[in-house]
Amino acid sequence: MNSRALAAHILAQVIGEGRSLTAALESTLPEIPAEQDRAFVQALCFGVLRGYERLDCVLRQLATRPIKDFEIRMLALLGLYQLEHTRVKPHAAVSETVAAAGRRSWAKPLLNAVLRNYQRRREELLAAAGKNESAALGHPDWLIARIRADWPEQAAAIMADANQTPPMTLRVNRRQGTREDYLEKLARAGLNARPGRHASDAVILENPVAVERLPGFESGEVSVQDEAAQLAAGLLDLQSGQRVLDVCAAPGGKTLHMLESCPDADVTALDIAPDRIARIRQNLQRAGLRAGLLTGDAATPGSWWDGRHYDRILLDAPCSATGVIRRHPDIKRLRKPEDIESLQSTQRRILEAVWPLLAPGGRLLYATCSILRAENEDNVADFVRRHPDARHEPVEADWGRSTGCGRQILTGEDGMDGFYYALLEK
Repeated sequence: MNSRALAAHILAQVIGEGRSLTAALESTLPEIPAEQDRAFVQALCFGVLRGYERLDCVLRQLATRPIKDFEIRMLALLGLYQLEHTRVKPHAAVSETVAAAGRRSWAKPLLNAVLRNYQRRREELLAAAGKNESAALGHPDWLIARIRADWPEQAAAIMADANQTPPMTLRVNRRQGTREDYLEKLARAGLNARPGRHASDAVILENPVAVERLPGFESGEVSVQDEAAQLAAGLLDLQSGQRVLDVCAAPGGKTLHMLESCPDADVTALDIAPDRIARIRQNLQRAGLRAGLLTGDAATPGSWWDGRHYDRILLDAPCSATGVIRRHPDIKRLRKPEDIESLQSTQRRILEAVWPLLAPGGRLLYATCSILRAENEDNVADFVRRHPDARHEPVEADWGRSTGCGRQILTGEDGMDGFYYALLEK
């Protein structure tokens, strides 16, 4: 299969079957021997998903009847994306996309007609797409409405930033060296970078690279983590000897950061799936760190809790991930309006379940990578109202914005992902 056929196959899994882009890529990319081809396939998939609403609007104008074969429909979108957004020469974009149909000979004239017609009618088609709100803003209608309802003044900027390619941000392991030392190592390796603005261990690369090119990556000297996610460890105010529980911990970035920040803390990472626990274990081994690992459902601690209270709990709650769309553009296709209420119910159930595990005087940090108020401040405010032993501690910081209950970073603010944090003391 050529690169475009593989990209169409991956996109069909995401859009047609509801599989995550990460999972689809992980199962397909290893089959591609050349690194350059792997990068091309990945770039095509991300590009189509980022611009899906606009590309699909154009395709619906070009195809007189819906294209029922999902992979052929994906090839049409891939062809349009190449013509509009890449440096691929137009004749190659058309011919190679048509060739990717393989044995589906019936599809080749269709693809050729769609792409040639686009080249002739480009201005007209794009102008029509610009009048379609979903196509113009690059988000499904229901999500546009939710973002506008929650953030009326910032909505346009949020959606524009969500459609951009994010920076590659690293977290320097302070146990192995300073951020300044690592910036020098990057410079010697020919990689331009700058320090993060808010997180003391953050380094932002000028251009993304494969992790294999990062000095000391295999020995745990550095990890990939957005700057917003790096703020969690500092908010917990960890002290030596404290028992710490990281709830819903996979893939373990925040677990590692807590141990790097406070090596003498007794940290336990909990996640529901054995394969996700395996990811945490791999990351711990790479960094040479140790933590307790528990496989269990956070909503039912009776099946895994040993009865000893924790001084600190980080609850990185499962959420809509609407704050990280720029890193996971498939979220726009996979999330549905009804998911938000279901996720809110899950978040509240987990928060109720783990609160009794916190020692008096302890601190719980509630975190999501969502920008939706229902999953964030609404949950925390409701919890504090119903629990006299829970006190909301305002997060004083020069990042994000206070929401009354907690602090919200909106997508793209200071180059960061959208994140929410709220501190509760017992």
